[in-house]
Amino acid sequence: MPFVHISTDYVFDGAGEAPFSPDAPVAPLGAYGRSKLAGERAVTAAGGTHAILRTSWVFSAHGTNFLKTMLRLGAERDELRIIADQIGGPTPAGAIAEACLAITAQLAKDPAKRGVYHFAGAPEVSWAGFARAIFEAAKLDCAVTDIPSSDYPTPARRPLNSRLDTSTTEARFGIARPDWRAAMHEIIAKLERDPA
Repeated sequence: MPFVHISTDYVFDGAGEAPFSPDAPVAPLGAYGRSKLAGERAVTAAGGTHAILRTSWVFSAHGTNFLKTMLRLGAERDELRIIADQIGGPTPAGAIAEACLAITAQLAKDPAKRGVYHFAGAPEVSWAGFARAIFEAAKLDCAVTDIPSSDYPTPARRPLNSRLDTSTTEARFGIARPDWRAAMHEIIAKLERDPA
């Protein structure tokens, strides 16, 4: 039975500005990235028909994520200071689920496709740019001030460059990158209809 193991851009150090390819050297910055890399290695060591799917900046109408946090804070405040030097591809959780189904179906027919792949939304954007798009879509009057990561220290170091090269996923499985903006609008509309 083929399966897909979900991993993360955090297995990379975030250096440079080019998207990371699936075979790029890994160098996690913190415990989270190291634990995800250990998971990848365990899956590979176990063998079998599998795909490791690295993704980034996941958002949905459920759980805690950047989109929902920005909707809440944008309704409460007039201005927010948001990191502008971290760049990535926000990825709708629903698109990840659809990609996993498509990949497992193809792996069942062609186990030689097993390996490491990347899947992330397009186009790339900063957290600040993502926040602006959310506020505009939700018609929230909240200004965004760009700040560097150094102005917002967190317990876990986050990569500045979270761009993922998805070309291998597109070529081998025919799965295109989802447009996060379309998914963002759909999710905001859903949350407006049913805020619970």
